[in-house]
Amino acid sequence: MAIRVPENPIITPEMVTPSAPNMEVIGAFNPGATYYNGEVILLLRVAERPLMEDPNKVGVPMLDVESDSRRLKILEFPVQSPHIDLTDPRAVTFEGRTYLSSISYLRIARSKDGANFQVDPEPALFPATPYEEYGIEDCRITVIEGVFYISYTAVSRYGICVGLASTHDFKTYKRHGLILHHENKNAVLFPRRINGRYTLMHRTGASALNGPNMWLAYSPDLLHWGDHQFFMEPRTHAWDARRIGAGAPPIETPEGWLMVYHGVNPKDGYCAGVALLDIENPHHVISRSENALLMPEEDYEVSGFFERVIFPTGLVPIDTNGSLMLYYGVADRSVAVAKTSIRELIACARDEVMLLVV
Repeated sequence: MAIRVPENPIITPEMVTPSAPNMEVIGAFNPGATYYNGEVILLLRVAERPLMEDPNKVGVPMLDVESDSRRLKILEFPVQSPHIDLTDPRAVTFEGRTYLSSISYLRIARSKDGANFQVDPEPALFPATPYEEYGIEDCRITVIEGVFYISYTAVSRYGICVGLASTHDFKTYKRHGLILHHENKNAVLFPRRINGRYTLMHRTGASALNGPNMWLAYSPDLLHWGDHQFFMEPRTHAWDARRIGAGAPPIETPEGWLMVYHGVNPKDGYCAGVALLDIENPHHVISRSENALLMPEEDYEVSGFFERVIFPTGLVPIDTNGSLMLYYGVADRSVAVAKTSIRELIACARDEVMLLVV
């Protein structure tokens, strides 16, 4: 069980100042989440697109990789061209090449109570390499040995890859480069080493033989990853029938690694569910929810830039009794939060009915 807070959506694009005067914010969503220095910290994915004066043209923002200053440039394409495809609001395809209709970066939002946030005026992590030419997306934050590690999706003409950065204070950041090549995303680090190695869950792209599946990888140093092992796939006719991907970093419990993840089905869209993984062999799935934890039901979850999306990305403890705040992106536009607990999530993973005591 997860109960939405009345303040939802807690962050909207209107709360975010654009990074430049010629840009507009169309999304502030899918945040990495953690607790630091007395505050809940969200690293928002902020999506911006250019303001266009000519209605007959569409603008595509991207990092100018040929410039030493690493500034944005705007490509302009004619809307009425027979060579353009604008059917997907997230992309622009022109003369056979696909671009993104917006560019994303990471920006901090801060809260004392976990529901009312102030957004920083400047970006925290902005695209800076050729592999981030189209943006930085959908980060997760995992604390390992006192360091906040930020895994994120790096998007460019070369594909969808996984990048890694770290910080001690959310003021300065160290980039570690790409840790997985394309096509990989939804990469989430476990909060401690398992059998002496760092552990990462990630989601591969679809192939001719199988759909997008979830895998585990292991590393001695957080940079070099191997020993890849499959552990979860979409389930036919279920709430996660079409695609799946890791959500928030897993929580260690006596019952196993507790993992919230997203699943997609044709009827409901993106939903959130729960799984339990074996502590010492996390590629072994102990149990997995037959029913979704959260499905798009509220207006802010159903309608937006992309319809019917609940995309969980962060779990933050709010007390010592196992209570949690589950942060999730909604409709590729805003951020919402729901209150839950370790006990309730384990029950969901096992499809147990929670008895409410009045």
